[in-house]
Amino acid sequence: MSQMYVSLSQQPAPSKWGNNAMLSFISDGAIIHIGEAKQQSDILRLVQKAARKLVGQGISEVQLAGGDWNLELCWAFQQGFYTPKENTAIDFPTLPGNDQQELENRIRVIHWARKLINMGPSKLYPRTLCDTVASFIQELAPEHVTYQVIEGESLLEQQFYGIYEVGRGSQKVPAMLQLDYNPTGNADEPVAAALVGKGITFDSGGYSLKPSSGMVTMKSDMGGAATVSAALALSICRGLHKRVKLFICSAENLVSGNAFKLGDVIEYRNGVSVEILNTDAEGRLVLADGLICASETNAPLIIDAATLTGAAKVAVGRDFNSVLGLDQSLVHQALDAAGNEQEYAWALPLESWHVDALSSAFADIANVHSGDGHPGASTAAAFLSKFVETPEQGWVHFDLSGSYQASANELWAAGAKGHGIRTISYLLTKLP
Repeated sequence: MSQMYVSLSQQPAPSKWGNNAMLSFISDGAIIHIGEAKQQSDILRLVQKAARKLVGQGISEVQLAGGDWNLELCWAFQQGFYTPKENTAIDFPTLPGNDQQELENRIRVIHWARKLINMGPSKLYPRTLCDTVASFIQELAPEHVTYQVIEGESLLEQQFYGIYEVGRGSQKVPAMLQLDYNPTGNADEPVAAALVGKGITFDSGGYSLKPSSGMVTMKSDMGGAATVSAALALSICRGLHKRVKLFICSAENLVSGNAFKLGDVIEYRNGVSVEILNTDAEGRLVLADGLICASETNAPLIIDAATLTGAAKVAVGRDFNSVLGLDQSLVHQALDAAGNEQEYAWALPLESWHVDALSSAFADIANVHSGDGHPGASTAAAFLSKFVETPEQGWVHFDLSGSYQASANELWAAGAKGHGIRTISYLLTKLP
């Protein structure tokens, strides 16, 4: 199949293509009509929509032609032209300066993350997730990356009780990846940032069983792990020279005679006890172990990311990721980072008193709130705050409301979007 040429124009489309048409066609190509006096975000959104329309018409190979294409326009087109079957191809123009390398880095890293999230749970389970992440990051900087994977009964020996309890109902044993990126070569170099990702490779809900409609997308419940891993990878490609530790907390949440149950109490190694009132609120249970480890690094910045709550999706939809934290300055930095990277993020409320909604008669806290009227995303973040040594300073939580599309829409193919990777990478590359 010959390539279709795609160019940009600020002129409106001829009326025969429809009123305010975004696309028109000539003999050997298509023209995207971006109009005049639009905000950059509107232009990028229009270009991404046009790419989706071309894919929908069965066009699979294009060449971006003309001199109007820049880095962000190329990336917007690529985002819309992507398919989970990876059966499309784009011939990009040569971009000036570092933009060419940045585009190639985004394609390499974010495509990897999208493919990983879209992978079925029979192929991607806790150990393979940890190994795949470690191998990918080590390939980028082999001399600077060391790691270990702790799995199965070894989790108990090292007191990672949350990951173990959530994953013990599956034949695929739970696992934790601990990865150290240290480009300084100094073993005593302080850790500048610690990343924690939720890596639930499949979530049935456990004994709080999900309906089939809610379970069908749960291969994507490791999206937080993929997002922070890819953010670190992209930062390395962008020249990150600070030491960063990565903790991936991975399990399958299944039903069996050995699965954890409602009424169980987990005693974490930081002394906090948790009563299980809902086995479908398992992501926070595994993240707790990772946040304890992150705090032990004494890193001044701790970032966690997770597909954590349906409440966040209800609040902001699937175009935005949610940001929560007790450190309001850091929350605002995260929002600014999203803006600088042409991504969308929105702050949801979090106060220290949100943890009061997690009361338990049998433990320090419960894993879900009780009673009506409590904000689910906020109380989930409040739960996580109990496992950060100084949650009011240097910790921010991303609830990845916008990282996955259950079905295709006018902007995105079905499946993983990679949304949020650039935002977290920006925060890492701006480390002092």
